Amino acid sequence: MDWFYAIIYGIVEGITEFLPISSTGHLILTGNLMGVPWPKEVKDAFEVVIQGGAILSVLVYYWRDFLKVRDIGRDREQQTLWTGVVVATIPAVVLGLLFGDLIQANLFNPTVVAWALIVGGVLIWLIESRRVDPAVHSIEQIGVRKSLLIGVLQCLALLWPGFSRSASSILGGMVLGLDRPTATRFSFYLGVPTLGGAALLNLIQDREVIFGEIGLPNVLLGAATSFAVAYLAIGWLLKFVSTNNFKGFAVYRVIVGVIILLLVGAGRL
Repeated sequence: MDWFYAIIYGIVEGITEFLPISSTGHLILTGNLMGVPWPKEVKDAFEVVIQGGAILSVLVYYWRDFLKVRDIGRDREQQTLWTGVVVATIPAVVLGLLFGDLIQANLFNPTVVAWALIVGGVLIWLIESRRVDPAVHSIEQIGVRKSLLIGVLQCLALLWPGFSRSASSILGGMVLGLDRPTATRFSFYLGVPTLGGAALLNLIQDREVIFGEIGLPNVLLGAATSFAVAYLAIGWLLKFVSTNNFKGFAVYRVIVGVIILLLVGAGRL
């Protein structure tokens, strides 16, 4: 059944990684409800590694934009953009290296994730209920200061598993004056070094555990599934945010959070 679990994990990861609904929360819920027999450390490592497939979908979707980095030596907009991406990545890298193992050992549980989903849903609703006119309409206009602040806010997802990296970075951008499509696109860009680095680090550190328990073919299957589904999710989300707000996701998060709490109370999780 390992191949089946790998496909389901890949589908869930691909759908939820870039939506503001917490891939972590949905993967924990999926693994528990399916009764995946893998040890916890194997499941945790596998969930992080298949993020690499989702991140690859960003590189493919925006391949033309990423090729523009070749002009960074003479293009001021490219210099500002990629300096911002690097600066925004630093807080998560530092926090992850210093406290990543501690956070994973003590905070990755269904109850913590459920409350993160609920609180995050409430915050999304409140932020979307504001009446403001965004000042930033292009990722090249974000600047280093706003990028750093978005990077700091992104760390909320690391400190509180289940809050959602996408939600914290997108909402952080909106609070700082980015319009919804720009905040969403910058969140995609920011995910490349943040999640890509985490996936690569976990693959190196836990390769014997993952490959020994699950096998390379199933790891590749999960990552490939994640890539394909995430690619479709990116296109859908970009179209969605051009004409809609995130309030529907807020309601969804609260409902899923309550369901998880009920399952925990019933002894199912």
